[in-house]
Amino acid sequence: MTVKKSLYICVMVMQDEQPCRIRVKDKFFRLYLGRKRIEEIVDSLACRIDRDYAGKVPLMLGILNGAFIFASDLVRKLHIACEISFVKYASYQGMESGGSVKSLIGLNETIRGREVIIVEDIVDTGHTMARLLDDIRQYEPAGIRIASFCFKKEAFTENFTIDYCGLEIPDLFVVGYGLDYDGAGRNFPDIYQLDKTNG
Repeated sequence: MTVKKSLYICVMVMQDEQPCRIRVKDKFFRLYLGRKRIEEIVDSLACRIDRDYAGKVPLMLGILNGAFIFASDLVRKLHIACEISFVKYASYQGMESGGSVKSLIGLNETIRGREVIIVEDIVDTGHTMARLLDDIRQYEPAGIRIASFCFKKEAFTENFTIDYCGLEIPDLFVVGYGLDYDGAGRNFPDIYQLDKTNG
């Protein structure tokens, strides 16, 4: 009987109950942000949204695939009434962000006159978000704000504001907490950066 090898091989060097170095496919990554700090950031963002949307019922619009974990954690921290839905856009292939953005799954909800909060795992170049903003504005919402867990300011080339920014990071390649390398690594509860030694 042949045992199928896992895509994820964790090197068991542990730090606070989490591996400080992991392997995803052909790349090694080292710990960048632990789950406790991630939870603190989500708590802070939820408090700000609760304050800003008191008495309102915003639509939380998560971008698949990456934002599903962050969006789930965020809405469970909110005390205001809200609804959640998802759209799917794609711009990454492997470790490179492509120049074109293709809509894969569209918006089904009626959002005219509604407050919308777009929930994203990471904004780097901003191309995907810029495309989504253009698309959503056509539906005439009352307002649009953006909540992104990570923001790569050095890579950003668009012209919009991230209203709820969890963490500004350098131009690193990161996986975990919904972030992926070629579709893999999203399930790790911590965030890892590419280990440039990769050996």
